[in-house]
Amino acid sequence: MSSAFVIPRSSKRPYAIFVVAIVFLCLLAAAGLRASPSVLMVPWEKSFGWSRATISFAAATGICLFGLTGPFAAAAMQRFGVRVTVMSALALMSGATAASLWMTSAWQLILLWGVLSGVGSGCIANVLSATIANRWFMTNRGLVTGLLAASTSTGTLIFFPALSAILEHGTWKTVVVVVSCGLAGLIPLVLFFLPEQPGDLGQTPFGAGADHPAAVPSKANPLRTAFGALAEGARSRDFWLLAGTFFVCGLTTNGLVGTHMIALCSDHGLAEVTAGSLLAMMGLFDLVGTTASGWLTDRFDPRKLLFAYYGLRGLSLIYLPHADFTFYGLSFFAVFYGLDWIATVPPTLALANRAFGEQRAPVIFGWISASHQLGAATAAALAGASRTASGSYLEAFVVAGAVAVGAAVASLFIATGRRPAAAAA
Repeated sequence: MSSAFVIPRSSKRPYAIFVVAIVFLCLLAAAGLRASPSVLMVPWEKSFGWSRATISFAAATGICLFGLTGPFAAAAMQRFGVRVTVMSALALMSGATAASLWMTSAWQLILLWGVLSGVGSGCIANVLSATIANRWFMTNRGLVTGLLAASTSTGTLIFFPALSAILEHGTWKTVVVVVSCGLAGLIPLVLFFLPEQPGDLGQTPFGAGADHPAAVPSKANPLRTAFGALAEGARSRDFWLLAGTFFVCGLTTNGLVGTHMIALCSDHGLAEVTAGSLLAMMGLFDLVGTTASGWLTDRFDPRKLLFAYYGLRGLSLIYLPHADFTFYGLSFFAVFYGLDWIATVPPTLALANRAFGEQRAPVIFGWISASHQLGAATAAALAGASRTASGSYLEAFVVAGAVAVGAAVASLFIATGRRPAAAAA
């Protein structure tokens, strides 16, 4: 595969910036895939007669596997390379999405949009961000992590109005075709323009000295690497605190708001495009908030940042069911919540790096990210079941807000370890 790479080795410009741009686009496309079930929930309900609980279960399955795939994807990147892993994931997502054009039963929805799409998108998620940040950057890692994390969440949110507009002028199959083609179109970009590491260009990581050693590819079995990292992390209290708080992060973001926000607004009479525009507004502010969070993580105690993020998020979720469900009435929530959407990623990764070291952190962070998606899957399924049973999302949002406040307190008990010299500089 290395022969496919076409960038001249003599280039002296820091290619790490271009790598971030390519990975940003891949994360953005995977986010579009994960956003699609939320937009298609009502059309699928009308077209096939499936209940919200059934469709929510398929979405929850995808979210769950999206997270559980992370540590194995990180181990595969160390063993087989980033480029091979990412291209395989893009092909799997594109193929599974296209195959759903011919689905007729609920089990096919769960298989294609739950199992296969979940595994594929799990390879292009936070573990990819962690691997790229640690492999290509010695300085400004928090900033890069924040930018890449923002691409995941911002992409999910900005795709809502775009996909809703396509749906408004077409059918759910039109949305599926657009998503599938967009994923397939990124494969050549990754093949020809994404090197494995700076050494492939005769460069060193951004901010590193000329004597910085090149990364050595792992020859270990990816399954053994992934489960070995889990065993190592499970012996640490910090791992359980990081995984627990990140579980709450997933529960209160893409699992609840990301999956059910459009349906919630629809229950209160807002059109899908209007609700999608609110989520797009959240996405724009999330890009600012999460990138700023990365900058702050390079300079301040990550525990205190997590305390602020989870606390403010919890209060905003408790407020939402009591808001005036008009576009202007929800705009305050969209701005406030958007700034905090997934700002937790940079400080969480920074704490994982300090607790477990830069080499092991990406795989262990994969397990921490898995807890994030387990939380998201829990919220997606339970909120859908609660809505089906009671006809209201009120209880789901208030409970999620209270849990987020609890996570804010738990964040203060995570040990920070010694502050790295690079971050202090």
